[in-house]
Amino acid sequence: MNFNITKSVEILERTPIVLESMLSELSGSWIKTNEGENTWSPYDILGHLIFGEKTDWIVRIKIILSQSENKMFEPFDRFAQLKEKQDKNISELVAEFKNLRKNNLIELRSLNITNTNFELKGIHPELGEVTLEQLISTWVVHDLGHIAQISRVMAKQYKTNVGPWNAYLGILSK
Repeated sequence: MNFNITKSVEILERTPIVLESMLSELSGSWIKTNEGENTWSPYDILGHLIFGEKTDWIVRIKIILSQSENKMFEPFDRFAQLKEKQDKNISELVAEFKNLRKNNLIELRSLNITNTNFELKGIHPELGEVTLEQLISTWVVHDLGHIAQISRVMAKQYKTNVGPWNAYLGILSK
């Protein structure tokens, strides 16, 4: 599939709905358990997505679209959510994410991005030059990757319980 902003927004709009369906009202053992040392729980992943909504995607899109000569992105702290208080319940986090994403998509639409904008560039602190198309595509894939990660983390909670079916459940070996 070739990049298309309308198709990208289809995924970006649905991510909060998917996460709400997957996570709301689950017990803490589903939400707070991870895959082991230095891994993230669904709670942590949702916190990471929230931090990205606040500080990353739209901020960087606006930098690329700006008339400023300085197109350098601020570094993104991929672990910022781990420094936050862990006192919100999962439904509160889902609601916060839904609201942030809704507002970011309203803002994205208000930017009136055209096909000629997709080749505009910003400077990532580690990767160098990146285009607007690449940034928006990454936003979509980032969402999908974390949805898959949440599914994997949750599936692994029953890794030993599935017995011999483990051989048929590829998600448990990733």
